[in-house]
Amino acid sequence: MYTIKTEDLNLEYTLDCGQVFRWDRDGDWWTGVVNGAVARISQDSETGDLLVDSSLDEDFFYSYFRLDDDLTAIFKQINKDEHMDVAINKYRGLRLIRQDPWECLISYMLATASNIPRIKKNIYMLSALFGEEIENGHYSFPKVEALAAASCEELFECKMGFRTARIIKAANAVANGDIVLDELFSLDYSEAQKKLMKLEGIGEKVADCILLFAFEKMEGFPVDTHVEKIVKAYYGNDPYFEGNPTKSKIGKWGRHYFGEYCGYAQQYLFYQKRLEGLV
Repeated sequence: MYTIKTEDLNLEYTLDCGQVFRWDRDGDWWTGVVNGAVARISQDSETGDLLVDSSLDEDFFYSYFRLDDDLTAIFKQINKDEHMDVAINKYRGLRLIRQDPWECLISYMLATASNIPRIKKNIYMLSALFGEEIENGHYSFPKVEALAAASCEELFECKMGFRTARIIKAANAVANGDIVLDELFSLDYSEAQKKLMKLEGIGEKVADCILLFAFEKMEGFPVDTHVEKIVKAYYGNDPYFEGNPTKSKIGKWGRHYFGEYCGYAQQYLFYQKRLEGLV
C-alpha cells in the first residue's frame, strides 16, 4: 500500500466517465484489473492523494492517470465558450486514461451498439474464459494469440452477438501482423484512423475512441449519440455545419473548434451529458 500525491485529479470522474470498463466502486474504494494486475484505489477527499493497493508501482499509475498532462494549459485551450466553461468547472479533475492498445481496441469494438453495463459484462466473460486468473474472480485481459485461436462457438458464452466474428478477425489481423498496433503511435491522427478503419466493425467513432484513449491522439473527437445531441444543441448553428451537423462533420468540427486537445473537450461534454441529460 502506498500514496500518490496528485493535483487536478478526480478519481471518481475519471473512472466513472465511461472511458474504461474494468473498474468498479465499493464505498470509498475502486477495484480494477489493469496491466495484468488487480488494483484497489481510493482518494483522500481533502488532499486529493491516492491510496493504492497494487503490485503495480507509482510510475505506472502516474502514467495511467496521465498526471503528466497540464490540465490548466489544456483547459485554457479548450475553454472556448460558456458551455465548455460550465462542464470544466463542474467536472474538473476528470483526466483521460492511457490504456493498453490491445485491450482498448477490443473493448471499443465491443462497445459498438452497446451500453456500459453490457460492455463490462462482455469484457469480464471474455477475460474469465480466455484470460488468466489473477486472484479470485479477477482475470487478466486475453492475449492476442488466445483470441486469434478462438472459434465463434468458443466465444458464444460471452454473448457478444454480431461482434464475435469481428473480434476474432481483429485478433487475427494483429496476430498476423496485418496491423501493427505499436506503429500507430508514430502515424499522424488521420493515417492512424485510416489504418484502424480497415478492420471490420471500426468506423470513425470507434477509431477515435481507440486513438484518443490508447495512442496519444488528442485530436480524437469520438461522436456517439450523446456528443451528437449536445453539439447540435449547443453549437448546431455554427456555419461550419452548413445546416447539417452529421456525426462525421461534428468530429471534424471538434478538432477545428477546440484544437489539439479536443479529446479532453469531448470527454467533458460526454460526461456532462451522461450525468445530467442536458438535451
